[in-house]
Amino acid sequence: MADLKTVKEELAEVEQALSSIALGGQSYTIGSRKLTRADYSALLARKKELQAALASEGDTSLFDNTFVAYFDGR
Repeated sequence: MADLKTVKEELAEVEQALSSIALGGQSYTIGSRKLTRADYSALLARKKELQAALASEGDTSLFDNTFVAYFDGR
């Protein structure tokens, strides 16, 4: 399993990359050099994966204080 801090850091990096694309565009040219950023849809998919990983790693109380009872027929 991934370390929780690592997932948070990668999520922050992906969000930064998404906002760079949203603000500055997918690609640009300066002189004879051309820069193309990562694919926006691939970054969105990775963001969803990281958010799901973060949610599953978090402290959830979904099954806290849950007990199982087995009743055999009489």
